[in-house]
Amino acid sequence: MTLKDLLSNPDSHFILFGGKGGVGKTSSAACSALWAAENTDKSVLIVSTDPAHSLGDSLGLQLEPGTVTPVPGTAKLFALEISPSKAFKEAQEKMGGAGGLDMAMGGGMEGMNVPLLGDLGDLAGMSPPGADEAMAFGTVLEFLENSEYDLVIFDTAPTGHTLRLLSLPELLSSWIGKLITLRLKLGKLMGAFKNMFKRSKDKDDEADALESIERLKKSIEAAKGELQDPARTSFVIVMIAEDMAIYETERLLSALISYQIPSSHIVVNQIFPESLDCSFCKSRREFQLKHLVEIEDLYKDDFDVVKVPLFEKEIRKFDQLRRMARYVVEGEGGE
Repeated sequence: MTLKDLLSNPDSHFILFGGKGGVGKTSSAACSALWAAENTDKSVLIVSTDPAHSLGDSLGLQLEPGTVTPVPGTAKLFALEISPSKAFKEAQEKMGGAGGLDMAMGGGMEGMNVPLLGDLGDLAGMSPPGADEAMAFGTVLEFLENSEYDLVIFDTAPTGHTLRLLSLPELLSSWIGKLITLRLKLGKLMGAFKNMFKRSKDKDDEADALESIERLKKSIEAAKGELQDPARTSFVIVMIAEDMAIYETERLLSALISYQIPSSHIVVNQIFPESLDCSFCKSRREFQLKHLVEIEDLYKDDFDVVKVPLFEKEIRKFDQLRRMARYVVEGEGGE
């Protein structure tokens, strides 16, 4: 199945683009999203989870973090840049502000030494590693669970961050599960004392906070199932023909296999064109062609490998994105 087939497939719902930094993930994701919006019946949302956002620049418009923006000049393309810090702040507000987690825990936690709670001591501070990113990803998944869009394309962060991103559903689900468990364990102990002084409104607030956590956990678990469904999801690896990029691709593939994320497409970007007058360009092309042989040997049997040339202009706005899509999506020869 080519990327064109994947984008056109009515069952495809999530497509993630990822790879080493600087290989052209955003351009590949943006040109694919534009192609799908202009050549299929699907409504398309492209989401950037990269903290160093460049999606707006690629599309040629200003995006407000956390706000879905219709892309001018199209009827069916929408863009969203996720701000981890903003998402974490909104999550805290939903939980009732700074004391929301304390309320979800059953309240009355002031002065308690959480590490003394034995096997639940790793919840000290009530904030998991990478909480802001986790909350951002959780917010995205919760939003997409009831998505009104036919196709959602992710422009992910560079490989190291993407690996952590892929682990977040498991991490967040596990951490929230422990949080709920601890809340239930403490509920009976604290309840007898708290109910003597607690107002009914406080009880309602407590129930709402716990319910919010449970809803988020279910949302993450459901979205994790979506991401592992080969009929609904595919991860497109973007790379360049260099040693380090091949190493990063192997690392990313190991993570995708570990997290059971389907992947069958590789975009090899920025290939130098043939040149008779530029000795540097000739040298770079020869260097890349050697690595292309290695890439073909490694991946051609299991992946649709697409080769994309290095363009003379920056890939920005519709004309350049459409030009790139002829290679990335339609498979026009890149050598």
